Amino acid sequence: MRPTQTLLGGGGGAPFGRHGNFIGNWGNFGGMKQKGIISYGVAPNRQYPLAGAAHDAIFNTWRRVSAQVLYWAPSMVAGYYLMNWAVERNHYLNSKQGRAEFGGGEE
Repeated sequence: MRPTQTLLGGGGGAPFGRHGNFIGNWGNFGGMKQKGIISYGVAPNRQYPLAGAAHDAIFNTWRRVSAQVLYWAPSMVAGYYLMNWAVERNHYLNSKQGRAEFGGGEE
């Protein structure tokens, strides 16, 4: 049995749903419960966006550095010793002993 326009609100412009069920006007939804609509939510007191961030930062950083250390550490060590040698050599060449040893060759 179909409801008449009077039972549907009397406006005459109320649309029928996909399967012939009237959902109702805005703010006054009536009719059958809708199926297939699922909504999820998280309570505000359960939301913690930085949960485990410090723990993950420490262990993830350790894992990534330990996997890559053999690619960059040898060049860093070699660069450190090369710069240390160059600084010490520069200090020696600009000292009194260095000028006495190598100072006469550049004239």
